[in-house]
Amino acid sequence: MSDELRILGIEVFAHHGVFEHERREGQVFRFDLELGVDTAPAAASDDLADTVDYGGLVAHVVAEVERDPVDLIETLAQRIADACLRDVRVEWARVTVHKPQAPIEATFDDVQLTITRRRTAAPGDHDGKAEDRP
Repeated sequence: MSDELRILGIEVFAHHGVFEHERREGQVFRFDLELGVDTAPAAASDDLADTVDYGGLVAHVVAEVERDPVDLIETLAQRIADACLRDVRVEWARVTVHKPQAPIEATFDDVQLTITRRRTAAPGDHDGKAEDRP
């Protein structure tokens, strides 16, 4: 059983979307990360080296979101989950992508997609890929 680290409301301006105007003009995306992490080693040592550096992790996630545009938030969510699972201390990642400016012809608050991915190999053997399992 792992502990849960949550980082909520990460905001990035990016150029993802199916429509040409989304890619040209860009829009705000928000992300929530929930990560399964064993925090006992860090609690015992009080040393950042023994836990997930969430500042560094967010920097990696932002870089992933800002690079190469994709059509679908499903693809973007997978890219973010893969980035989170590159840290061998992350056992699983739940990623929510928010697209509050989605091109919908109706009044709405938000479009959200949440995925959960678990590592596919032992922590020492992780190759940066995630498995689709709730």
